[in-house]
Amino acid sequence: MAVGDLVGDRAILVCCGPGGVGKTTVAAALAVDGARRGRRTVVVTIDPAKRLADALGLGSLTDTPRRIEGDWPGELWALMLDPRSTFDGLVARYAPDPGQAETILANRFYRNIAGALSGTQEYMAMEKLFELHNDERFDLVVVDTPPTRNALDFIDAPRRLSRLLDNRLFRLLMLPARTGLRAVNIATTAFVRTIGKVVGSEVVSDAVTFFQAFEGMEDGFRRRAQGVLDLLADPCTAFVLVTSPRRDAARETEFFAEKLGEAGIGVEALIVNRMHPRFAPAGVGPGEGPLHRNLADLERLADGEEAHVAGLSRRVGAPAVCVPELDTDVHDLAGLARVATYVFASAD
Repeated sequence: MAVGDLVGDRAILVCCGPGGVGKTTVAAALAVDGARRGRRTVVVTIDPAKRLADALGLGSLTDTPRRIEGDWPGELWALMLDPRSTFDGLVARYAPDPGQAETILANRFYRNIAGALSGTQEYMAMEKLFELHNDERFDLVVVDTPPTRNALDFIDAPRRLSRLLDNRLFRLLMLPARTGLRAVNIATTAFVRTIGKVVGSEVVSDAVTFFQAFEGMEDGFRRRAQGVLDLLADPCTAFVLVTSPRRDAARETEFFAEKLGEAGIGVEALIVNRMHPRFAPAGVGPGEGPLHRNLADLERLADGEEAHVAGLSRRVGAPAVCVPELDTDVHDLAGLARVATYVFASAD
């Protein structure tokens, strides 16, 4: 299937791959093409760096979708994930009443973990993906993920949340609220007193209060996590691997494709960025003079890269699209249009 077919047919495109291969630029180009095809497109980056804003020629992005004007029949919006505000929105959504939500949001333990707990960013990214998919303003969501191994955390985040909610320690901390006991009762047990000696009694008290305030919200979080997993496996979602012809990047790309396969997720397209361009007809000989020899060397390099990409495409199990190394950085819509001419060269 051509990349253009994915942009025209799918509701979600997840761009994954190693760091430093131009993944954000490709994601932005996919989003721009979606708008040119009449789609109401939103592109979101999970990477806290400003690469997406730079690629779109913007000074900055926030957690709120920002519309980008252009000469296209569709719409183009962009945003950057803010895990803390997304977490706050989840609390407000699943709290049984506004008072309980205010208690959690004001809790010191919650304020400390909302943006710093391991896995929080990845799960909130999945939540944002789910939220945007269900936002009636958009019919195509393009996701720019962190580098490969972090992106694997992104995919596993819903399962990790479910495991946390089923953890024995979590159930123990929730026990007072479920049995009608007061927070002070659990705070005075030998187990919690021992923890308090290490991390401080105030920290323990804040944590106990937080988990008790969380009472009644676990089922909502579980359902949402399952909904995210179902969305990843849905045919409306396509995973696009972005890489470069570097051997280390290719190895990491194969690793990621293998892990996706273990999760029951297939790779729909492989985009190989920063290929060495050709400057002479294929098969040029060594000839005479340094310029001729240099061109011949570059041709041999291009031949080697193309053969390497063909093998990578077979191993990943997805068609490959090659984008050459450009002579300038991509920092505006015109630059993205150049990238798109190569990404979609065989699409139509």
